[in-house]
Amino acid sequence: MAGEKKIETTGLLGWVDARFPLTSTFKAHVSEYYAPKNFNFWYIFGSLALLVLVIQIVTGIFLVMHYKPDAERAFQSVEYIMREVPGGWLIRYMHSTGASMFFVVVYLHMLRGLFYGSYRKPRELVWIFGVAIFLCLMAEAFFGYLLPWGQMSYWGAQVIVNLFAAIPLIGPDLAIWIRGDYVVSDATLNRFFAFHVIAIPLVLIGLVVAHIVALHEVGSNNPDGVEIKKYKDSRGIPLDGVPFHPYYTVHDILGTAVFLIVFFAIVFFAPEMGGYFLEYNNFVPADPLKTPAHIAPVWYFTPFYSMLRAITNEFAWVLAGLAVLGAIMLFLKGGLRGILRLVVPAVLIVLAVLLRVIDAKFWGVAAMGGAVVILFFLPWLDVSPVKSIRYRPGWHKWLYAIFIINFLILGFLGTQPPSPVYNLMAQGGTLIYLGFFLLMPWWSGLGTFKPVPDRVTFKPH
Repeated sequence: MAGEKKIETTGLLGWVDARFPLTSTFKAHVSEYYAPKNFNFWYIFGSLALLVLVIQIVTGIFLVMHYKPDAERAFQSVEYIMREVPGGWLIRYMHSTGASMFFVVVYLHMLRGLFYGSYRKPRELVWIFGVAIFLCLMAEAFFGYLLPWGQMSYWGAQVIVNLFAAIPLIGPDLAIWIRGDYVVSDATLNRFFAFHVIAIPLVLIGLVVAHIVALHEVGSNNPDGVEIKKYKDSRGIPLDGVPFHPYYTVHDILGTAVFLIVFFAIVFFAPEMGGYFLEYNNFVPADPLKTPAHIAPVWYFTPFYSMLRAITNEFAWVLAGLAVLGAIMLFLKGGLRGILRLVVPAVLIVLAVLLRVIDAKFWGVAAMGGAVVILFFLPWLDVSPVKSIRYRPGWHKWLYAIFIINFLILGFLGTQPPSPVYNLMAQGGTLIYLGFFLLMPWWSGLGTFKPVPDRVTFKPH
């Protein structure tokens, strides 16, 4: 392009730059990518997620070298990796620990986006790509969960796949198609292996690239929710921005060091993490004739599993009543505008009718899936005039605190055997989780908001 300054490099780097945009890409996305100067520790989790992704891919490659995707040999091949392959136990524990740490990091990364409004304009697409990554991670974890072919792997997969049978009309055929058989079998193991090792990682890597490219196109958010591109100097550099390298590469290296200390402490001293990272039943070969006393997914699925179990026929009446109430409130006092003011309440009324027509098992599956899918719509559900939690009313912070505590309680309930008390708690927790988002167009615009500064607030440290 005319007027564009050409980057001059010499030697081997110059030879590469003449054929591949290496230096210009580094400058555009690292050394000359200007990020807000007021980042705090919440902003290390994005780079940590990328680190764990690399760990998972590398350790997964080494595991595949020795793993046998065969119902007769899968469990024995895992035992072979643990006992006979030099360093195999370390690779396997890094991979299993990495799966749990991936979700720890991603949950915290998403929580930061929730706190500071990182899903708001102009970053809607960044958020959508991020939620798609989260869905891919859940699929990747689910497909990989079956591969050790232990008792909990086998029966957990049996339960989860059978959930698809609750979908009206197509459910039973869909469940058979997913399994590749009438029960979880060798065919299931092979297709899950293919998805876990090839299909999902390719999609995941593509979404991660799209997520980063979209982020660097619009720029990073910050704790103040202020757009730093608004004020620039004569060279077009944001006044409140600093180059990502070296300022935030050093920042992220510190976070990486702390993370790796924790990560390897778990790998070396508590890889099972009391049965939460690796369940004890999974050290027993899969037996189709012997069902474990209590089947539960891994901890990172348990909040959504709690919502699945919470939906009963009696609770469906409660949900139907709340759907009608929500439709009335949104129509009369909601923050929705235009055609949405009519469409959304109408959808809720239809939902209330369907809750009484279709079996509760389906609505349990719908609640579990909807709890994730609703995150896609967060940029349009939040009608607050400010982005960051710093400038919202104080009671908004209490709502966020209740939401977080409720999510943790749902996670705990999902690990426990069902009981009347726990089921009642899970039903209340499901209402709080879904209500937080579904009522957001109403509550997010209420209260007295603090004035947002024109430029970021920053104290050197």
